[in-house]
Amino acid sequence: MPLPSQEILTDIIDPALAEHGCLVEDIKVVRAGAKSQITVLLDAVEGRPSPDLDQLEILTAVVNDAIDAAEESGKVDFGTQPFTLEVSTPGVTHPLTLPRHWKRNRGRLVNLRDTNDVQSVWRIGAVSEDGSQVILVPTAQAGSAKGAKKKAPKTGDGSVVRVLELEQVKSAVVEVEFSTAPDHEVQLAGKDFDDAANARLED
Repeated sequence: MPLPSQEILTDIIDPALAEHGCLVEDIKVVRAGAKSQITVLLDAVEGRPSPDLDQLEILTAVVNDAIDAAEESGKVDFGTQPFTLEVSTPGVTHPLTLPRHWKRNRGRLVNLRDTNDVQSVWRIGAVSEDGSQVILVPTAQAGSAKGAKKKAPKTGDGSVVRVLELEQVKSAVVEVEFSTAPDHEVQLAGKDFDDAANARLED
């Protein structure tokens, strides 16, 4: 019998994780006979820190128990097909696709490609209350980010920052930063959304 789908596994695991302030970020199911594997990527709910190694050990047991309970109840049937279970958190290269991803990485560099296929590097600022927009701070560090050969982007409208609709994001990945961020960039990234959105060059 084949391994359950990603959707079924998420329905099984999410309720158990909720008690620990976590949720399923992604599930990857590799069906390869004796080498089949289920990889569960976890994230903390908004406002909670990402699980550390000690917490991941506990959460692995939580996920395993949830799967066992679902099989015992007849909700799923793994049959006799063996599989390995891996529980982890998304790495730094995991795409930013949800508002909580942007919030968690506030202050970091992001390599962005928008829906016009324009690629640039910015520093992540505040996310709007409704989660539809994010503040992007032009950064002098763009060229020093790993693999980046880009000049600091310009807003083009006289603003200090760019206000980006998240629906205009085609892809976004956090960039590794090798030097200390300039103070003015840190300050802008730390501003409330409305304060940053109203910032002008004369400020």
